[in-house]
Amino acid sequence: MNEHLFSDMSVMLGRSMRHILRSMDTIFTVCITPIAMMLLFVYVFGGAIQSGMDNYVNYLLPGILLIAIASGISYTAYRLFLDKQRGIIERFHSMPIARSSVLWGHVLTSVVSNAISLVVIILVALLMGFRSSAGVLSWLAVAGILVLFTLALTWVAAIAGLSAKSVEGASVFSYPLIFLPFISSAFVPTETMPSVVRVFAENQPVTSIIETIRALLSSQPVGNDIWVALAWCLGILIVAYLFAVRAYKRKAA
Repeated sequence: MNEHLFSDMSVMLGRSMRHILRSMDTIFTVCITPIAMMLLFVYVFGGAIQSGMDNYVNYLLPGILLIAIASGISYTAYRLFLDKQRGIIERFHSMPIARSSVLWGHVLTSVVSNAISLVVIILVALLMGFRSSAGVLSWLAVAGILVLFTLALTWVAAIAGLSAKSVEGASVFSYPLIFLPFISSAFVPTETMPSVVRVFAENQPVTSIIETIRALLSSQPVGNDIWVALAWCLGILIVAYLFAVRAYKRKAA
């Protein structure tokens, strides 16, 4: 049974990845905005913002990576909506394949395509002066957190794609997610914010994830941030997964 499921998942992953590779503009589009923001904040606003920071690119990069993921997962919702609208999901369900493999194919494609986008952004950051003293284990920890964050948001995207009534409705959910890093420690320390904004910034999911990644990349102690980050990611993933599966079963019925 498991072998059958994994085989079907690999087929669905291959199908979705072929769509991505045939239109690489999807990946480039996901990269453009975060890279433009990184250039803007470093070379235009950097002089005013980075007071007391040795390397603002190092400080900025974790938040930029999360913005890229929040932007990239909107395409998962879009592709799921199109499959639903065109009756492709129902067509697959009439075939002798595991039903969940259709949904997992989209989710895994999101992880792979977002990983490619993040690599491109990191390469650009290196050209801009990003440097890390992190070892292999720290980089693997960073990769694990980014994958977990991508999975969590992708399941949120699956809910939107399966529940939306229009193409616009399938992708508009990502706007608040993209905006969330702006009210966090992504661009400036939370200590510089007004008290009300600071309370929100310090207690929302993105800040703990950013602080964890930032500490890992700079070989600093992560403290409790990593546990808070993992709790947020796993909590969002589990809740979103349950609602996405429920929405999927309802559409497949």
